[in-house]
Amino acid sequence: MIDALQVPAPLTLALYQPDIPQNAGTMLRACACLGVAAAIVEPAGFPVSDRHFRRSGMDYLDHVDIVRHVSFEGFERWRAEQGAAGIPQRLVLLTTGADMPYTDFRFRAGDILMVGRETAGVPAHVHGAADARITIPMRPPLRSLNVAVAAAMAMGEALRQMRENT
Repeated sequence: MIDALQVPAPLTLALYQPDIPQNAGTMLRACACLGVAAAIVEPAGFPVSDRHFRRSGMDYLDHVDIVRHVSFEGFERWRAEQGAAGIPQRLVLLTTGADMPYTDFRFRAGDILMVGRETAGVPAHVHGAADARITIPMRPPLRSLNVAVAAAMAMGEALRQMRENT
């Protein structure tokens, strides 16, 4: 029998400089439960020993494949190395600054879904590096969802699409 944790993840959730430990722990817990890999682009606004982070992630943090990158530039080098090794990974940015609804985007295996900082999103150079930018449509005048809720919605849609396409 194959251990589900040894099967390569079809999707990676990248947290760009997360600054609220409870949200980061919740997103990583969701990754563990859904079989999604994770990447953390530093600097994070808290240490991984933070009690709120550990409490939100519970013992699930031991069940998610997490790759840490010291900077966005390091993340991009890693992504380029993956592509050179025949593992292309599109960077799909979940942002309020996009026009394409996440349900209209066609996800595929190997995609990296990135969420920004809870307090500031991502800077312009990260927007520019993304292969696609998607959003969760909301009714006006509301602006945004909690980042962990938004990430879970987009991961669920991506995994649903990938399951249908296999």
